[in-house]
Amino acid sequence: MFTRLSIPTPFQIGPVNAYLAGRTLVDPGPGSEEAWTALLEGLERHGVGPTEIDQVLITHPHPDHFGLAARLREAGARVIASHDTATIIRDFASRLEYEQSYFADFFDKNGMARTTAETVTNLPEAYLSVSPGVETDYELGDGDSVTVDGTELTAESVQGHAPGETIFTFETGTESKAIVGDHVLADITPNPLLQPPMETGGSRPRVLPAFNRSLSNLREHGLDHIFPGHREEITDPERRIGEILDAHEDRTENVLGLVDGPTTAFDVMSSLFDDLPATEYFPAMSEAIGHLDVLEERGEVERQEQGGVVMYEEVSA
Repeated sequence: MFTRLSIPTPFQIGPVNAYLAGRTLVDPGPGSEEAWTALLEGLERHGVGPTEIDQVLITHPHPDHFGLAARLREAGARVIASHDTATIIRDFASRLEYEQSYFADFFDKNGMARTTAETVTNLPEAYLSVSPGVETDYELGDGDSVTVDGTELTAESVQGHAPGETIFTFETGTESKAIVGDHVLADITPNPLLQPPMETGGSRPRVLPAFNRSLSNLREHGLDHIFPGHREEITDPERRIGEILDAHEDRTENVLGLVDGPTTAFDVMSSLFDDLPATEYFPAMSEAIGHLDVLEERGEVERQEQGGVVMYEEVSA
C-alpha cells in the first residue's frame, strides 16, 4: 500500500523515509531545497505532483519528519498530526527556545559545566532553517482513524522518542502493519531523547521508562510489518522490538554499575561514552538520564540534590 521515498537530511541519521499512498504522504522530510527536490522527483516517479497531495500525516515533531509540510500545505494539502505535535510544529522556533532555556539549567544541575551546557543547547539552532512552522488542519487523538487510499489507519499515541508521537496501524489482507516514525528502527536503537514538560512548570517526562512500556505494548500488537522513519522496513517486528528492549535492559544494568557513591548524570555519561564531541552531548545525556530514570523508578537508585547539583546513589539492598 505504501511506497517508500528516501529523502535526504542534513542530520547524522541520514535519509528519512517518506511514505506515499494514493494522495497521502507521511513524514515528507526536512524543509531544505535538497529534500524538496528529492521529494518532487520521488512523487513524479509515481505520477503525482505536489498540488495533488491531499493530506500529510506527521508522526512526530522532529524537523527531518515535518519540515516540508509547510510547502505541501501551501500547495493545497491538509496537515494531520496529534495535538502535542501540532503545538510544536506550529512554532518550532519558540519550542526550541523553550527547550534551550530548560536544558541549559537542567544540564547544569546534572553535573555539566554551565558554559558547556549553554554550548550544547545552542547547537540545535541549525535545525531552524529546515523546520518552518506549519498549522495543523486536523488533530488526531489516540484511537482516531484517518482514511488513506481507501484503507482506514488507526492513530495510536506512543511515548519515548518525541512529544506527541503517533503511529498508524492498519490491515492489508491478513497482515497487520504500522507506520511508526522513529519509535522502532531496523538496525539502530532509537534515542530516548530528553523532553521538557509540555507546559512551563510541569513535571519532566520520564522518557525511557515510558518508552519501554510503549515498546512492550507494541510488541503485543502482533504486527507483521513495520514501516520505520529511517532505513529498512522491518519484517519481524516482534523480534526487533525484543532486541531494542534487551539493549535498553543491558544498558540500564551497565548504568547501575557506574553509580559508585554519589554520582551525577554527567559522570555516568562520561563513563558510558569516551571522547564525545559536543554535538553528541544531548543524546548522550538523554541516554544517561533515561537509564537513571528507569533505575529510580525501580527503586534501585535514589536522587537527591546536593549544593544545587543532582546526585544519584545506589539503594542498599
